[in-house]
Amino acid sequence: MKHTYTVTGMTCNGCKASVEKALKALPDVVEASADLEKAEVKIEMSNHIPTETLQKALPEKYSLSEKNIFQNASPVQEEEQSDLKQLFPLFLIFGYIIAASFLLNYNPWNTEQFMLDFMGLFYIVFSFFKLLDLKGFPESFRMYDPLAKLVPAYGWVYPFIEVVLGLMFLIRIEIPVALIVTLIILGITTIGVTKTLLDKKSIQCACLGTALKLPMTKATFIENSIMIVMAIVMLVKTYG
Repeated sequence: MKHTYTVTGMTCNGCKASVEKALKALPDVVEASADLEKAEVKIEMSNHIPTETLQKALPEKYSLSEKNIFQNASPVQEEEQSDLKQLFPLFLIFGYIIAASFLLNYNPWNTEQFMLDFMGLFYIVFSFFKLLDLKGFPESFRMYDPLAKLVPAYGWVYPFIEVVLGLMFLIRIEIPVALIVTLIILGITTIGVTKTLLDKKSIQCACLGTALKLPMTKATFIENSIMIVMAIVMLVKTYG
């Protein structure tokens, strides 16, 4: 019997090999073949193996679930429900950043200061999650970032660039420089995100590092776009 499962957390061929090896080690598994782009694994088994048993065989960074387990729901509906559930931490963090930026500037209200605080907190918070797994982040990041693909070292440096930019915005140091760098690095990343979405590839988003398993969705494009728009607005106000 053959079954197909969704697997999140695979970011490179090494991950693919690790998943296959772990599953093949189970007694009733005849063959296991993982697909990195589709984020799935096909398993041929001599006897039925519970999903929980398959999950326990995998390292913690991988999450395995059955495909199309809701027979009355369309694949698109299932995918949307799954994405929304996985993206909840991202929405929650984004909400906290907005709330904190608002509270820092609501009395008296200052739109420019709000945007600077928002961008500063955005970088500091997001860099924190990337630094939780500095070894795994570069592998996940270069799956879609064009510059990280060409220059692997960029993936290792990127979290620290975010830390520096965050401090520059919060302390108000060389704001024009920070805005220009923001346009460059997020512009490059957004190009990669857009290509991934158009190609309909199912990969893990590295915006919050690898500690939180987030799928690459339109939410990633939107968060980058918000930062880019703010940077453009601030530059226009500065030099306009």
